[in-house]
Amino acid sequence: MSAVSVAFSKAAAEDRAALVGYLPAGFPSVPGAIDAARAIARAGADIIEIGLPYTDPLMDGPVIQEAVHRALTGGVHVKDVLATVEAVAGSGVPVLVMTYWNPVEQYGTAAFARDLAAAGGSGLITPDLSPEEGGHWLEAAQACDLDRVFLVAPSSTDERISVITAACRGFVYAASLMGITGARESVSSQAAGLAARVRARTSLPVGVGLGVRDGTQAAQVAEFADGVIVGSAFVQRLLAAPTPAAGIAAVGDLAAELAAGVRQGAGSTR
Repeated sequence: MSAVSVAFSKAAAEDRAALVGYLPAGFPSVPGAIDAARAIARAGADIIEIGLPYTDPLMDGPVIQEAVHRALTGGVHVKDVLATVEAVAGSGVPVLVMTYWNPVEQYGTAAFARDLAAAGGSGLITPDLSPEEGGHWLEAAQACDLDRVFLVAPSSTDERISVITAACRGFVYAASLMGITGARESVSSQAAGLAARVRARTSLPVGVGLGVRDGTQAAQVAEFADGVIVGSAFVQRLLAAPTPAAGIAAVGDLAAELAAGVRQGAGSTR
C-alpha cells in the first residue's frame, strides 16, 4: 500500500474521513510554504497536496491564482516544489503534487517521476490530464511506485467515471461542482451523488474537493466522502495574515477546526 492508501485506511479504521490540505509551493516563500504545510499536518491533516505554480491555472479561482502569481513572481521553480515535497514528507505525512500537465511534460515525465519519488513524494494529482493522454505518466508512475490521481466531475458519465477510476491509484478526486476552486457558502448539492456514483465503480477512496471552508462544511462532506480536500480556505488565511508567523498560526487553527469537523462527520454512509 502507498503512504496515501495507508492514510485513508487509518482514517477509515477510525470511522472518519481523511483530511487533505492543499498549499502552493513558494507562497508566501519557499520556507514559508514548508512551515505552513507542516503546521497543517501537525494540526490534523492526514495528507498534504503541494501545488506546482503555473502561469495559466485555468481551474483555480482568484485566491489560489493570487498565491500562485506571488510564488512565480518570487522566482519559484520545479526544484523548489520538489524541495518542498521533501521537507514536508520528511515530517511524516504523505505528500502529493497537484499540477497542470505542461510543467511535467517540459521537465520530462520520467525524470519528474524519478525526482518526485526521490524527494519522498507519493504521486501526482493531474486536473487537466485525461487517462487517454496520460500513457507516459501511467508508465512512469508505475515504474516509480507513485500514485496517480485523476479527477471526476458532476458532468462525468458513469462510463467516464469507470475509465477514470480504473487509471487511478491512491484515491479518486471528485470535484464537487463545475467551475473554479474557491471556498463557498455551502456544500454543493451535487457532491454526495457524485461520490456515490464513483464509489459504485471503484474500491478506491473518494476525496471530495472544491469549496470546503470550515469545520461545519467538513463535517457535512465527511458524511459521504472518504476524504475532505481543502485548499482555498488555507490559502486565504495566508493571504490575509499580517505576518508569515500569523499565517502559519492561522492555517494551523483552520486545520484543527477541519480535523474536528471530519471526526464530527464520522459514522456515515462511507
